Amino acid sequence: MNSRMSPPVDAHQNGTLSHHDSGSSLFEIEDSDLSRLLDKPRPLSIERKRSFDERSISEMSISSPPRQFYRNSENSSRIFDNFGSLYSSGRSDVSTPISVSCVEAHPIVSEAWVSLQRSIVHFRGQPVGTIAAWDHSAEELNYDQVFVRDFVPSALAFLMNGEPEVVKNFLLKTLWLQSWEKKVDQFTLGSGVMPASFKVLHDPVKNYETIIADFGECAIGRVAPIDSGFWWIILLRAYTKSTGDTSLAELPECQRGIRLILTLCLSEGFDTFPTLLCADGCCMIDRRMGVYGYPIEIQALFFMALRCALNLLKNDDEGKECADIISKRLYALSYHMRSYFWLDIKQLNDIYRYKTEEYSHTAVNKFNVMPDSLPDWVFDFMPTRGGYFIGNVSPAKMDFRWFCLGNCIAILSSLATPEQASAIMDLIESRWEELVGEMPLKICYPAMESHEWRIVTGCDPKNTSWSYHNGGSWPGE
Repeated sequence: MNSRMSPPVDAHQNGTLSHHDSGSSLFEIEDSDLSRLLDKPRPLSIERKRSFDERSISEMSISSPPRQFYRNSENSSRIFDNFGSLYSSGRSDVSTPISVSCVEAHPIVSEAWVSLQRSIVHFRGQPVGTIAAWDHSAEELNYDQVFVRDFVPSALAFLMNGEPEVVKNFLLKTLWLQSWEKKVDQFTLGSGVMPASFKVLHDPVKNYETIIADFGECAIGRVAPIDSGFWWIILLRAYTKSTGDTSLAELPECQRGIRLILTLCLSEGFDTFPTLLCADGCCMIDRRMGVYGYPIEIQALFFMALRCALNLLKNDDEGKECADIISKRLYALSYHMRSYFWLDIKQLNDIYRYKTEEYSHTAVNKFNVMPDSLPDWVFDFMPTRGGYFIGNVSPAKMDFRWFCLGNCIAILSSLATPEQASAIMDLIESRWEELVGEMPLKICYPAMESHEWRIVTGCDPKNTSWSYHNGGSWPGE
């Protein structure tokens, strides 16, 4: 990274801020923390847990020469260059990751690349993203649009394949859309709001293409996408890290876009917590699912975006001022999340014995959570070794549901300490049948059923029990 940029800051629960070399990896864990994690190898038995077809990853190679999808093997490792060593070294029974070409040879991977290429959307001759779904058998609604959050995994695949052009075009096009005036009825949204999605319209008569964007004014429920801005910052960091091209992030327009997004999140108000207050439907779970308040997905993405922004902001007066605010928020946010959102068997027992109606600075039950509100299922779900970040914490409310994306992002961004990251993986292993089974990871667990489903979702027919966001697997069944 350019030496003028602010170094990333890692906020630790003990109150210290550690500066890292911004060029070593996308997200780093301190050497001391990493050594503590690696000193505690915990064997896993992967072979008995097969959620990908009937073969383990090690069986995916074929005898014929593999197709080389990844044009630049260096790019494929630079984006997340420390994660392979973290988990392969820390868990003794996991074999060393196989070569990229071995995985690429599998027919499913080849088919996926063909589908991905078919889904590319062009605007005036340039690729600008991928549509949300390539399925003409289902009612499309807005699935034929380019969604910011949905494009991120596709973008990472393009970067690892040495195809950064579509990612760069996407970043610039969504940045241009950010500058549009955004209104819902008679109310104007903040200037930093990024679109949830956009669509390319072609006029065959004039042979002219235009773009329309949705900032929430067309969305089901009319909710602005809080996560879009975070995903944009994260993807800009991934692009910079993968390509080594800092010129895009250093553009005045990009610097302004980052600051506008952060201004929405870091502005002073009536908040007593460093977390972000959100409405239902503001993120990947874009329907009413009882995640209003301080959902784990948004808080983890917020933390990740803040760390990325520290690497992207220039070392000028505006950048320094913003970086100082970010550093303070990272410290407060990491402490809050690691202290109050974390749940393991010890914390569960403590909550069970909470006193209520405490009024003092020394109160243990700071959110006045009623022990009787603990759901019965959580006692069976919690293993003796393991833990996770619960779904939501707010006054008198704890949502004990497991949310996959929030916990995984917490690991990737180092919001979770090394010990907590290990505990999350231990929980997934211990509760494999419940969280994975024969499908990809469930979005959340457990599903809401009967009366709870009717009250919380408003009788949403799409989020019936164990479907879609309500305990369903992603990709969908």
